[in-house]
Amino acid sequence: MQSANMLLRKIVRSSVLPFAAQHGMKKDLFPLSRTLSLSLCLKQDKSCEASEKLDLDEWKKVMKSGLQEEVSETVSEPEELSSLAAARETLEMWKLAGKAVPEKISEEQLKTFMECPSKSAKKKYLKYLHLKELYKKNDKRKAEEKRERKLEAQDQASKTDETKKSPFVCLWSRTMDKAYNWRAAQSMIFGQPLVFDMSYEKEMSVREVTNTVKQLVLSESCNRRSVDPFHIHFCNFKDDSLYEREFIKHYREAWGKLLITVTDQCYTEIFPKDKLIYLTADSPKVMKTFDHDKIYIVGSMVDKSIKTGVSLARAKRLGLETAALPLEKYLLWSTGAKNLTLDQMMHILLTLKDTADWKKALEFVPKRKYCGFVNKPVKELKKTLDLINTLKLGKGREKVEKQFAKNYPKKYKLK
Repeated sequence: MQSANMLLRKIVRSSVLPFAAQHGMKKDLFPLSRTLSLSLCLKQDKSCEASEKLDLDEWKKVMKSGLQEEVSETVSEPEELSSLAAARETLEMWKLAGKAVPEKISEEQLKTFMECPSKSAKKKYLKYLHLKELYKKNDKRKAEEKRERKLEAQDQASKTDETKKSPFVCLWSRTMDKAYNWRAAQSMIFGQPLVFDMSYEKEMSVREVTNTVKQLVLSESCNRRSVDPFHIHFCNFKDDSLYEREFIKHYREAWGKLLITVTDQCYTEIFPKDKLIYLTADSPKVMKTFDHDKIYIVGSMVDKSIKTGVSLARAKRLGLETAALPLEKYLLWSTGAKNLTLDQMMHILLTLKDTADWKKALEFVPKRKYCGFVNKPVKELKKTLDLINTLKLGKGREKVEKQFAKNYPKKYKLK
């Protein structure tokens, strides 16, 4: 304040007073008020009657604001720099103390840290920055690992390509492909037909149809590599259906060259009804042996929601014989539905066709669904079931005993 007043006095003395003395103006021309009148009219030029008034209060305000800005600019910068340095020293101390502090922090983050109202808020903000830094490092590490795995996979692929280019391997693969194709071609003339019912597209979602096609691709590959393959029929197959689009995605140009029969006709129009047997898990009749003179039908459906009775109702509507695999007769079934995938059914039917051994065939049932094979006397089986009930089922023990008695009515009776 005093510096501003002194500056103002100097300006007035250096500008106004010399001007007044030069033009012969008296001291009484300067009133005691804070407004100074400067008459610009000279004796020689009396036509100039206007006067300019200089407001000293406004002048003082302007000069004061200019001085304050200069002082604030000179003072605020060192204070801000000193506060940032103090904040960085605090962070270093907290880091040495073992607290969650980020390794790198920007000036904006440091200013936000300084603006936190309390010490706990500052700790939480630093912990947030520390976790954010850790997540970034983890993502970077995962990206590098993914890149390394990709490079390794490319190296392995290049190595496998080199091995494939060897003449012996190429000759062997071509020979085996010719042998498999020759067997499949023979099965189309002399082989036992196996029908896949392709009329379940409306009962499934797009994802279920995609999974069905994947299982059918595995089934066709397994059948083509077997010693005595089936003659596969895709019946009720509609053109430009979702089934066909998914098959084209998998086989591409080879879709039209597969050694299978694809038709839009129903199986009842191609084969006699007395030879057709529809395999479904809902059938009350259990399949005892594999009949080489019969034609088995498998429903091409992947049922995630377990819609029971769909294939059985279709078979009854067409007046066909049905059968279910004897899973409970040969397996100690524990949990899960008795619906198997299409490739598992293909493995089971091929094994039955070649060996007629149910134990070998049912080895393709997932191990999580059963406890073991029924290869012991019934009394020992009852002890095993009692142990299973005690360990797993608890209160449902009587229910399992009734189910066991229903499966073995001649050998086991409830007391």
